[in-house]
Amino acid sequence: MITIIASTNRANSYSLQTAQYYQRMIEKNGHEASIMSLDLLPDDIIHADMYDKQKPASFEPFQSIITKTDKFLFVIPEYNGSFPGILKVMVDTCRFPESFYGKKAGLVGVSTGKYGNIRGLDHFTGICHYLNITLLPLKIHIPYIHKELDAEGNFFQPDTLKFTKQQIDQFIAF
Repeated sequence: MITIIASTNRANSYSLQTAQYYQRMIEKNGHEASIMSLDLLPDDIIHADMYDKQKPASFEPFQSIITKTDKFLFVIPEYNGSFPGILKVMVDTCRFPESFYGKKAGLVGVSTGKYGNIRGLDHFTGICHYLNITLLPLKIHIPYIHKELDAEGNFFQPDTLKFTKQQIDQFIAF
């Protein structure tokens, strides 16, 4: 099972639009992929008790998806030179170590600035290594994301099309 995680709780984000693009392209290649958008996370996961063994019941549908997933594709926007805190909260709320241990993931960084969240992907790479997630070596950084998507939510810049296709092909074969 492939799950694409739109890694922000901002509604209608560029991360979600990018996740939807990746989903369409993965499905166009004959594979199923679902999207987990962190804007749908329950509000009650953000409290000190979330670190206890007993997680909030409202998180169970998300945990179930995480547990069933074999491969993740994280679409991660840049927030203050890193990744959104809600992504870390989601990871921390998941059961450890079984949620991610031994699974595979790809990383896509997006930003409205010129670096495409390079540092955020580096920071999240460290967390993935700790969780024993095997990462696809090709990480894509999409700068100026607000200029990359057309009205239908498709990439149209030649370099972006080339590199996202390359990553999708590698991710499917991974």
